[in-house]
Amino acid sequence: MTAPIPREIPGLPALPVKRPGLLPSPVPARAVMAPVRRPYAAAYRLALALTATGAVTVEIVLGSPTRTLSHFAVQSTALLAVVTFATARRSWTGRQPLPGKLTGAALLYVMITGLVHHLLLADATPAYALSDAPSGPATLAAHVLHTAVPVAALLDWLLLTPPARTHLRHTATWMLYPLAYLAFSLTRGELLPGNPARYLYPFLDVTQHGYKGVLGNALLLGLAFYALAVLLVVVDHTRPNPVRRRPKTGFRLRAPVG
Repeated sequence: MTAPIPREIPGLPALPVKRPGLLPSPVPARAVMAPVRRPYAAAYRLALALTATGAVTVEIVLGSPTRTLSHFAVQSTALLAVVTFATARRSWTGRQPLPGKLTGAALLYVMITGLVHHLLLADATPAYALSDAPSGPATLAAHVLHTAVPVAALLDWLLLTPPARTHLRHTATWMLYPLAYLAFSLTRGELLPGNPARYLYPFLDVTQHGYKGVLGNALLLGLAFYALAVLLVVVDHTRPNPVRRRPKTGFRLRAPVG
């Protein structure tokens, strides 16, 4: 018989034990996890997208297309319609949701539309109205743009969207569009001299306030918009998860027999 091989040889240091680490898998999680379809969320978002599209279409058909499309309210609602169509499709097919920075931006812009309309434009003269000659359908479409769509988009975000998808670093990027719209509004006013509708918002009317006054108004509004963006991110990280579901493992526990 041969002597057993000693596990440790006196006088020699112990060899380090290397445990194999887990290698990163090239297979994405969605390839091994079944997609979760959300038909009710898809139906709500499809209805919201169709409503926003219909309101924008009515305003364009009943008014001047170039003037209507120059409004921040119409542009933000059109953006929300595109984003909501995409989120509805992803909810129906069970695909990954859109990035939070995109859906958060669309929500922020329609909320700006609603707040500015109700807080700053309630007593504005008809010269700043969305349509040149407001009628019944145009008035209804304006209410949808400024009230129904922002409220419905906020409810979608609060009740149907997972939380913590936005970050503070997104807020600075979100401010680029309002800044670009300010430049667009001032340029449009310079290119339409003598036109009574050259400025679409009273706080951006250079003929009344001058460039100094308009830039002051823009600074105050920009700070308010940034505070609103920060508030959305804070709420996003403190609100509960409305779409949390119990994972299905496929195992069932049976009671012991006997």
